Amino acid sequence: MSRIKLAAGMLAAGLAVVGAASAASPLALGPATHGTLKVYKGYYDGHKDSYVVTDVSSKSQATALHVNYSAALGDVKGAPAQYFISGKAAAGQLAVFGSEPGEADYNPLWEELIVTWKPGVTPVLLVQDDQINALAKKGQLTVRDAHIVLNAPITSAPGM
Repeated sequence: MSRIKLAAGMLAAGLAVVGAASAASPLALGPATHGTLKVYKGYYDGHKDSYVVTDVSSKSQATALHVNYSAALGDVKGAPAQYFISGKAAAGQLAVFGSEPGEADYNPLWEELIVTWKPGVTPVLLVQDDQINALAKKGQLTVRDAHIVLNAPITSAPGM
């Protein structure tokens, strides 16, 4: 009789674990499969984060990047900045994020800002948004709003 009680107890415990796991994920996402996405690197506060690009509000960029075009993204306001360096740049230059997961203003949507070094200025490696803004104030580079919103979630960063 004690074996039956033990088996019944184990079955009840197993069902409780399954029930708890089901309760933790209320979304029916469908079956998961493995696929491939291009993963890019960008700087945030001096370290590198990885990100993917899925959608953009520019039809020409969507075509060039082989991602989804979303006109509605263009209506988004207040997204954090992602800086892209145009023209001459320091060796190893990557895009620069204005936020990352864990920051209060993190959002996977980014306002594209184009950074251009002024003539006669020797580019340095840009790794932080504050650095870019300080150099712009000194007149060493310009920052221009591209009026494009990019859906590019950061997939890995220190502490993730």
